[in-house]
Amino acid sequence: MKILFIYPNANSQVGFNYGLAHISALLKQAGHSVDLWQFCEKLDPLPSKTEFLDRLKDLSPELVGFSVVTNQWPYTQELAVWVREGTDAPVVCGGIHATATPEAILETGLFDFVFRGESEEAFLEFVEKLQGGGDLGQVRNLGLIRNGKIQINPVRGLPDLKALPLKDYDVFDFQRIIDAKGGWVGLMASRGCPFSCTYCLNHQVVALYRKDLNCGFKELNYIRHFDLDQLLFEIAYLVKRYSNIKMFIFDDDLFTFDRAYVAAFCKRYKEISTIPFVVNAHVGFFNRSMARRLAEANCKIVKFGIESGSPRIRKLILNRHMKSKKIVEAIRSAHEYGLHSSVFLMIGLPGEGREDVMATIRLVAEAQPGRFRWSFFFPFPGTRAYELSVEMGYVDFKKMSDLANFTEASCLDFGPEHNLFLKKVGVAMPWFVNAYSDLPAADFYGRQVDEILALDDRGWEQRAENIRENDRTMSEDLVKQGLSHYAIKYNPFMGVISDYFTTENGE
Repeated sequence: MKILFIYPNANSQVGFNYGLAHISALLKQAGHSVDLWQFCEKLDPLPSKTEFLDRLKDLSPELVGFSVVTNQWPYTQELAVWVREGTDAPVVCGGIHATATPEAILETGLFDFVFRGESEEAFLEFVEKLQGGGDLGQVRNLGLIRNGKIQINPVRGLPDLKALPLKDYDVFDFQRIIDAKGGWVGLMASRGCPFSCTYCLNHQVVALYRKDLNCGFKELNYIRHFDLDQLLFEIAYLVKRYSNIKMFIFDDDLFTFDRAYVAAFCKRYKEISTIPFVVNAHVGFFNRSMARRLAEANCKIVKFGIESGSPRIRKLILNRHMKSKKIVEAIRSAHEYGLHSSVFLMIGLPGEGREDVMATIRLVAEAQPGRFRWSFFFPFPGTRAYELSVEMGYVDFKKMSDLANFTEASCLDFGPEHNLFLKKVGVAMPWFVNAYSDLPAADFYGRQVDEILALDDRGWEQRAENIRENDRTMSEDLVKQGLSHYAIKYNPFMGVISDYFTTENGE
């Protein structure tokens, strides 16, 4: 069967879809033909309707499948309308958005089928039954319309990662992705996360599988690892096949969860590769011993999900039970062994007031990670945080449906005063952190913060246009003076300490 996958990736960072890469490998292994269109303007201009339909006509697929995250749903619907005009082939929707809202997707009439959960094996079974005339109603993970009614089948057990073939990198324009990302290449050593943060879909996915499989968390085996030999083979394969790889970045939810696996990986990785790498950690699964092992294996950056500096928000809104003292200690442990630390932050959380935002700024100013990356909170449907946002009356549903990313604006409405404050922090976060730190440039940035806080809506609108250029010129001057500070680097929502960006290159 000739299958076309469409990966909407517009108005966001260049992505790589691990699920599609595995599904494509399984399909090709079974003798099917697979093409993939990735729509990201950082790779190619987004197609017009005419260009899209001409390309679709030339390919003539027998099945069209989308993999979608919530922020790409508006663009996905536009593309699905075009698909319906250009082909009679069945249309399928998968990805995390389909897992969260399968019924709503089928109700649009744009899709014939949806897939929930990890669907590598399920999708292959579906394709072969579709081709051979089998009973699709029995395919687990699948949702469809039968006799005018929506039918959502239960999920099957989670895939055994050790049984999956090597990802199909060739179905992507992978060398262009590498080049577009400055030589940074994503990897995954595991799937799953032990935590139930309210803003993440993990708790929804776990609940779905436990319900359909009637099992506990332990029996579900949600946290799984690829065999270490598989992972090392994949790394060697990528290095041999592609050029300009400068950094591997492990996109596991929690790379440091299994200490024995991490220790074995660190021992063997340094025997086969000198390419530096980046990992995701949690302050509760990180210590000096872990930092030492990672540093010895050539890990350069350790990333921590902090999200909020307010203990109240972490506990009551995010379900993230960690102490501020532990956060600071974990970052300092990383620095002790020469690791560059990175933290993720969110602003505009439900129930969050000005003092909560300031608590986040003060915590970062105290801990002084190597970099911090911030975004506006986005209420993903199906999450507890979405429910809280709706219950508290914060969600602007029109704005939510129009947002393609969560780095430029919030879809929550806190009222004019706090909305304006969030806009200012959302553009100039490094200035705030500098101002509340003990860095040499603190007083200078304190004056800048006081100035922008005094601006009304109109004044801020005019000032905001120049913030990033101002940040660049101010940083250049401070670097000449040898004054350490955070500046906006690598993308518009990342603050990086000058001690790092004056000597290193980073994403």
